[in-house]
Amino acid sequence: MKKIFTFIGLALISNSLYSQGSPDYGSGLKLNLNPEGDKFVRFILWDQFWLRNTEMNPGSMVGGEPTDNSWSLGNRRLRALAYAQISKRYMILVHFGINNQTFINGGATGTTGTGGYGNGKKTQLFFHDAWNEYAILLPGEAGKFSLTLGAGLHYYMGLSRMTMASTLNFLTLDSPVFTWPLIDNSDQFARQLGMFAKGKYGKFEYRLSLNKPFATDLIPANVTDPSKAVAVDNNGNPSFSKAGYFEYQFLDEESNTLPFKVGSYLGTKKVFNIGAGFYHQADGTRTSINSNIEKHDITLLAVDAFADIPLGNAKNKMAVSAYAGYYNYQFGPNYLRNLGTMNIAASDPNFAGEKAIAGAGNLQPTIGTGNIIYAQAGLLLPSQAEKPKIRIQPFAAYTHKNFEAFDKSSSQFDVGANWFIDGHHAKITTQYSTRPVYTSPTESPKSKGEFIVQFQIYL
Repeated sequence: MKKIFTFIGLALISNSLYSQGSPDYGSGLKLNLNPEGDKFVRFILWDQFWLRNTEMNPGSMVGGEPTDNSWSLGNRRLRALAYAQISKRYMILVHFGINNQTFINGGATGTTGTGGYGNGKKTQLFFHDAWNEYAILLPGEAGKFSLTLGAGLHYYMGLSRMTMASTLNFLTLDSPVFTWPLIDNSDQFARQLGMFAKGKYGKFEYRLSLNKPFATDLIPANVTDPSKAVAVDNNGNPSFSKAGYFEYQFLDEESNTLPFKVGSYLGTKKVFNIGAGFYHQADGTRTSINSNIEKHDITLLAVDAFADIPLGNAKNKMAVSAYAGYYNYQFGPNYLRNLGTMNIAASDPNFAGEKAIAGAGNLQPTIGTGNIIYAQAGLLLPSQAEKPKIRIQPFAAYTHKNFEAFDKSSSQFDVGANWFIDGHHAKITTQYSTRPVYTSPTESPKSKGEFIVQFQIYL
């Protein structure tokens, strides 16, 4: 009977990939597949819900009504992840869920109007990841070297630490998004179909992948002046993409069981890493000049550094978390993508003033040919209580973008705090963010703001 209960029992687990801040919850649920517990399935469930107030770009309307400011609610992420260790060498993983469902949009294809399939309803559940992998060399079998090969729909997309960030333990409220530079164009929500290799040599970690990007077919606008050509995503029958990320971990080593990089360890590890990465796809974009089509490579490069350092004694522990990165993006001439997370607005056709180039709502120039500098830092404040009810972590972030499509660069910032009820497992995050609003490609942008409260739970 004891063996039966061991076999079918659910047990909380603890793993450095996801257990920042609360040993009570571990990183999910574990179903043992044998009495020894070395063959198992693990489950992780989470939800991130937003309450938000947005200063709208000029010329916006929500639900057919013109507005320059709007409150909204939405499911930023509602996900489930499971991975099975079939043997000590073989693992399979699936990750599915929904994203960006609001009261007015984000629903399934065709949902509109009023009723059971009205605005924003019955959003699509889809697979984010689905791969299997096999450990060719486990740690210790070949000295300091380890090697695992895998294939499927995967997140080993190279470029930077934040390109492969875990969404469960961000330092700030969310990703700055530009770190997923192909998002939903030639990838599927930051993933591509392909093969990957990962491993370590001592404190050096490597990740490489060979992928088939999703096909794109945007039609470039034809121009007669070459300086006005604008590259768009059109890769026809896509060339294989190559991606990689290389990192040296000077202090504590991080787990590489899963690809998801931790944003803040809350003082549970002492980490300092430097890294560099790339992504390349031949002929990924196109321009049209005098009706002649020209193809352009996508070449993306990044260097970054991450630190998470505990401070103080065990009773009064603090921790500093920080990240800085430089990104160089080459998509072709004047390439630009305007994105806005959970944008609820549409353009007002009757607006007579000067509209934002990016469009309505919270759209902003997010990704483009050019350079981006990004930095963030946070401080986990001390608590005198042995088991504090709430830990507070104020943070700030800064982004500087210099895109070829604009004569003037832009700067923006985020400032806020995490209110940890039980580590990252139960937390509330408050954040105020600015964004650039261009009304002319030759003039400096104005600025608009957005205040967000996020409620996060995960098991």
